[in-house]
Amino acid sequence: VINHGVAETLRDEIVRETESFFDLRGEEKKQYAGKKLFDPIRCGTSFNANVDKTLLWRDYLKIHVHPHFNAPAKPSGFSKVLQEYCEKTREMASELLRGISESLGLEERYINEKLGVESSESHQLFVANMYPPCPQPELAMGLPPHSDHGLLTILMQNGIQGLQVMHKGKWVLINPLPNSFLVNTGDHMEILTNGKYKSVVHRAVVNNKATRISIGTAHGPPLDTLVSPAKELVADDADQAYLGITYRNYLELQQSKSLSGKSCLDRLRFSM
Repeated sequence: VINHGVAETLRDEIVRETESFFDLRGEEKKQYAGKKLFDPIRCGTSFNANVDKTLLWRDYLKIHVHPHFNAPAKPSGFSKVLQEYCEKTREMASELLRGISESLGLEERYINEKLGVESSESHQLFVANMYPPCPQPELAMGLPPHSDHGLLTILMQNGIQGLQVMHKGKWVLINPLPNSFLVNTGDHMEILTNGKYKSVVHRAVVNNKATRISIGTAHGPPLDTLVSPAKELVADDADQAYLGITYRNYLELQQSKSLSGKSCLDRLRFSM
């Protein structure tokens, strides 16, 4: 996405502040080493340390930023920049969802209103990943193949390549335009549209030369919203491809498993 209205200075600031967080001493980050899915702020090195067989070559920071805004106490400038950045990406997500609604032949505010995306209780998760240089990148993985929860993930990076997307059975390295955002459709977009939009399977690879930082915001409905195929997009009961599930329960289901393609979404598919 270009012409998005997010100032380049703000993009640069959020990258710098994120880098500064990762550069904090271990004891300064220790308070955020949370184990629970809905801890306001969590940092660590794995997706789900309880089930992952190997640790991934990355450090992560996950912050629940809406409906309740949270931010680490350090670095001192992080909170202000994070709040502005997340407000801008929520605005972008709402605008994109209007276009997606229209593309489906629905009223432009359909998705935003049906799922409460613009409500005071909608859910937004800020996720930053740092992938340091790896001595043997061919033997390591930043993030394994997976699809995201939520409707949309708005993603940017620090200019270092590493994101790959599965397209027609092959991995394609993404080289985004300068000052642009990448937008991944998530599992709940696939559920809501009954498969007309597909969630994007992607992975992160590492290199042995430079640190890569990616910053994503995942946008979804209020946690207790039931997400199921829109009746306007389902011809009859036999055409419904997915079970409905609350957003909260889906996040819990995803967190209980190791990342593996669309394994979580597959549990909700009806056999056709």
